[in-house]
Amino acid sequence: MLRRHREKIKSNDESFYMWTTLSVVVIGTFMAILDSAIVNVAIPKMMAVFQVSVDKSRWIITSYTLTLGAVIPLTGYLVDRFSSKRVYIFALGAFTVGSMLCGLSWSNSSMIFFRIIQGFGGGIIMPVSMVILYEVVPLEKRGMALGIWGIAAMAAPTIGPTLSGYIIDYLDWRLIFTINIPIGIIGMIMSYILLRPSSRKKDKQFDIIGFITATVGIVSCLYLLAESSYIDWQNIKYMLLLVVGIFSLILFVINELSHPDPLLDLKLLKIFPFSLSIIITSVLNMALFGVIFIMPLFLQSLMGYTPMQSGMIMLPSAVATGIFMAVGGRIFDKVGARPLVIPGVIVLVLSTYELSKLSLDTPLHSIIILLVVRAIALGFTTMPVSTQGMNSVPMPLVAKASALSNTIRQVSASLSITILTTIMLHVQNQKYASYLGDTTVFNNSVTNFLTYLQNIYMQTGMTSGSASTAAQSLLSSYVQRQVFIDSINATMVASTIFAVIAIPLSFLVQNKEKADTYIQKNSTPTNKVEVSAE
Repeated sequence: MLRRHREKIKSNDESFYMWTTLSVVVIGTFMAILDSAIVNVAIPKMMAVFQVSVDKSRWIITSYTLTLGAVIPLTGYLVDRFSSKRVYIFALGAFTVGSMLCGLSWSNSSMIFFRIIQGFGGGIIMPVSMVILYEVVPLEKRGMALGIWGIAAMAAPTIGPTLSGYIIDYLDWRLIFTINIPIGIIGMIMSYILLRPSSRKKDKQFDIIGFITATVGIVSCLYLLAESSYIDWQNIKYMLLLVVGIFSLILFVINELSHPDPLLDLKLLKIFPFSLSIIITSVLNMALFGVIFIMPLFLQSLMGYTPMQSGMIMLPSAVATGIFMAVGGRIFDKVGARPLVIPGVIVLVLSTYELSKLSLDTPLHSIIILLVVRAIALGFTTMPVSTQGMNSVPMPLVAKASALSNTIRQVSASLSITILTTIMLHVQNQKYASYLGDTTVFNNSVTNFLTYLQNIYMQTGMTSGSASTAAQSLLSSYVQRQVFIDSINATMVASTIFAVIAIPLSFLVQNKEKADTYIQKNSTPTNKVEVSAE
């Protein structure tokens, strides 16, 4: 009886430690991802304060993105060499210091430099926090724990514009950075006190060739993706950058496959559930960013809402994502990923497609309902499939698996924004040329409409010339607005296609029995792990 009592106390202690650890890593993850989204809304304000153009100010965002791409591949090595606890505290510290410096920045150049420091910490936080959870949370509870952790990853991009809009409208814009300081300090103190030390490999060798080729390749490609809308491909330096980036990535792959201790273990992709989860989550990530990127444009540029108002409209979907991600994680622990992923992806496709039919006459409550339904579908799909994929990786390789999956997701997010921006610009040019051809003076119906408008303006006391100019201006604004609506709907169709790709893939997700068998077969307590391709 005494033995059972001790076991119960131990079990309660482990459960308490699991939840405290979860709270610590959620703080860091939410803070890092929130800062990726919160800055976008503040760019116009910083342009005015620093008196710089759009070309220079967009580096405030690009520098952070490029730093994430360079740092994430390092996390597997850092965790193995220095332990997850130390690396996580260091990452929180770097992010907090970077946030403080960003809040004190006096010019656009200083802001860009301090964003690099902030991105160095932010890039490490998310993959290391995932490693910590896998070290602490038992297999049978990972779905629920990672579902709660995933709230930070999914809700932060939606909450960011709302919070940023409120701060810019009513408070000092520098608070979007300095608000991280007390949160970061609390997170570091909690991490130091609550997190347990983990094992580390002091003789771990650093893959210097892998680091150089990965950094050059990933940063070059991410830069070209982020700046694609502004790049003049007639300029030879961009072609050289593309060639250098691709060549570096080829060398990186060759090195990683032959190196005894690679920076990113590409052999992990032989694990089918893990590879499948990366593909599905990357595709869903591309569909997610489509709506996060497009909806604020529709709500603010066409519907006339302020950044804060548009954020409040999207807030219910963020709340729904958080709730149903936790619920989905709990259900995953009982039934596995397959029963959640298949219907979830189908609902995601249907709701995203309905969003591609937006017009100025679409009721606001219909938009909110579609966003909430879509958020529920994402809550039931993204984290379960990701958790099942990571569960299939032997525990000693989780750090490398986390670094690999987060690197691919970072690239997929940048790729999706580039694709959607390209589609939007292409449709705008195409539609504008088409409408312009329909609105010439040779088109009788348009001519009659212009005459009708001109007569109305003349009845208000305008001269014939002024009335004609006003009528043409009104028609032109109508055409531009319709072109913008058409381009937004086209990007929503593209987001729908991203989600459609996940439908056949979702049927390949293993059921719970097969997944559990696979995990038991491939788990091993030793540090030398052979990766199974089954």
